[in-house]
Amino acid sequence: MSWRTQVLTPVEIYYYLLIRVFFYLYTFRLRFPFYPNRIIFTEKTRMINGKKVVVVLPAYNAAKTLEITYQEIDFTIVDEVILVDDKSKDETIEEAHRLGIDHIIKHEQNKGYGGNQKTCYNKALELGADIVVMLHPDYQYTPKLIPSMAHLIASGLYDVVLGSRILGKGALAGGMPWYKYLANRLLTLFQNILMNAKLSEYHTGYRAFSREVLKKVNYNANSDNFVFDNQMLAQIWFAGYEIAEITCPTKYFDDASSINIRNSSIYGIGVLRTSIQYRLQKWGIKKYGFYEN
Repeated sequence: MSWRTQVLTPVEIYYYLLIRVFFYLYTFRLRFPFYPNRIIFTEKTRMINGKKVVVVLPAYNAAKTLEITYQEIDFTIVDEVILVDDKSKDETIEEAHRLGIDHIIKHEQNKGYGGNQKTCYNKALELGADIVVMLHPDYQYTPKLIPSMAHLIASGLYDVVLGSRILGKGALAGGMPWYKYLANRLLTLFQNILMNAKLSEYHTGYRAFSREVLKKVNYNANSDNFVFDNQMLAQIWFAGYEIAEITCPTKYFDDASSINIRNSSIYGIGVLRTSIQYRLQKWGIKKYGFYEN
């Protein structure tokens, strides 16, 4: 009798089916990343020292640059991404949905740059973030520095990390206009004197914070405008935290966001006011609400 017409015994059928089941289970595991064992493995590799890393993207008219920014995020260490759209006039929201961003929040009214960040940080804390990295989705700052910034915080060395455009020669080489560079240097000098600090710049939009810092400082009491960033650094210094800086290459191009001269002037005045308020608060001459916890 040839093998083609041979009848298998019940035991042989049983072992044949058992082998087939194991084979399909194995190939299913390889092909589908949502298989339970893969989920456990992925979660373990994403954590840095058991810390949950969340990236927040304060967005306004970022449809053209959102994809290239998002694609450079290292998801081997980043657990979740939050995009807050400040009533953009382009397709930022649609692009965010297309990319599959984890959490998308749309402001029905424009709340300003500071107001956008407040929503970002509040949502990140709600999600249980241990480390929050604020990254502009206009691709002016490279997402490739996220692991370095997050590791500095996860290691316990610092609670705040800034990506500095001034360290090295990244600012002018990346196309920063000379008048902005000069204003940056003068304002930073003034702030370092009044705050008794030695930062290379206070005006970068690339920042990482520990959960402890975000819970400690009263950032919700800050301005909804661009001076929010400066007020937050003043709060952090006042609370006694140390701030680390790493060199950050930057890019200035047509689709990168930038404030105009009028808003830059308003921002500069706000920076000077914030520095003076900090010194008056430190000396106990006057008290300001945003320094209260």
